[in-house]
Amino acid sequence: MAGEGRGSGLADGTPAAARPAAGPEALYRQTLAGYGADANGLVCGFHFLPGQSGAPLGTDEALRWLQRPTDDADPGFVWLHFNLTHAKALPWLQAHARLPEGFFEVINALGSRSTRIERDGHTLLAVLNDVTFDFSFDPNDVATLWVSLGPRLVVSARRQPLRAVDRLRAAVNRGEPIASTVALLEHLLGDQADELQRIHRAAADRVDDIEDELLARRGTHHAGELARLRRLTVRLQRLLAPEPTALLRVLGSPPRWMAAEERELLRHAGEDFSVVLRDVLALQERIKLLQDEAAAHVAEQNNRSLFALTMVTVLALPINLVAGLMGMNVGGIPLADHGHGFWIVVALIAVVTAVLALLALRWWRRAP
Repeated sequence: MAGEGRGSGLADGTPAAARPAAGPEALYRQTLAGYGADANGLVCGFHFLPGQSGAPLGTDEALRWLQRPTDDADPGFVWLHFNLTHAKALPWLQAHARLPEGFFEVINALGSRSTRIERDGHTLLAVLNDVTFDFSFDPNDVATLWVSLGPRLVVSARRQPLRAVDRLRAAVNRGEPIASTVALLEHLLGDQADELQRIHRAAADRVDDIEDELLARRGTHHAGELARLRRLTVRLQRLLAPEPTALLRVLGSPPRWMAAEERELLRHAGEDFSVVLRDVLALQERIKLLQDEAAAHVAEQNNRSLFALTMVTVLALPINLVAGLMGMNVGGIPLADHGHGFWIVVALIAVVTAVLALLALRWWRRAP
């Protein structure tokens, strides 16, 4: 199945009556074009009716649905997902989607991108961070998804393909029914938590391998990898953790159209995230301990190398001292006129060096 940014459901605007009878995935494969979006930046669109799976929407169909009067009796809702790298995406949304200004302000904001769900008038505004589709355990492979959610319309937008959106799109293409806009947001948060759990599990497996090597004193070259894994966990915790105060404000003062069951869905989604993030925090602390262990191993090796260098210097001290004394151009140098003076001096140096070596070896064996 194609990924969200590699051919996931694209809309071509063809009228529904003119389309051949085919499944949602076949329709999306037929309408593949551009670089993950149609001519107006729409990556995928679905129309959900009660008890039914989502029906694909093109740009023209979505536009006709958006132009319906607000008191229309349509019992369903629509999800539109846009690629903001497309030049026409934002202008189309501003012209036709009737979204609150806060949605466009957070997209263009340069400040905090922390994950949060806030109330903006009669709609919910969500800023979600997720790993990119080509995530490779690089801490920089985290991107943002912006969501505007009302009782009948959900608009999501991103600049990079994201894993959670792809999982949600795949679930809809499989025919999974989604009852409401809040249920769709809860599904998206659940997919995001599942993806975070998968990353945590893969990182924990790698940390297990590193820990085994460190305990066997064979893993002295993992400092860089441990630093990268720790940076990854810190970034995931900082960006993916939902702001609890923002979610509590929404649950404490929800829009009038949000039912009590939907508030429970959001509350459960927040609790699931908290469980996963606790696991990530525990892994982060474990990586920190392994970094300390690796640093201790490196320090021990450095101490051994320094000790060996010191012992070589000590063992070379007699010959250097004798060479310095015997090389002075003064009278009275011992054994200067002796026929075997050189060999006598060599023998003395060898004896002194051997005694020093034995003393050093005894001290080395007694050392803990």
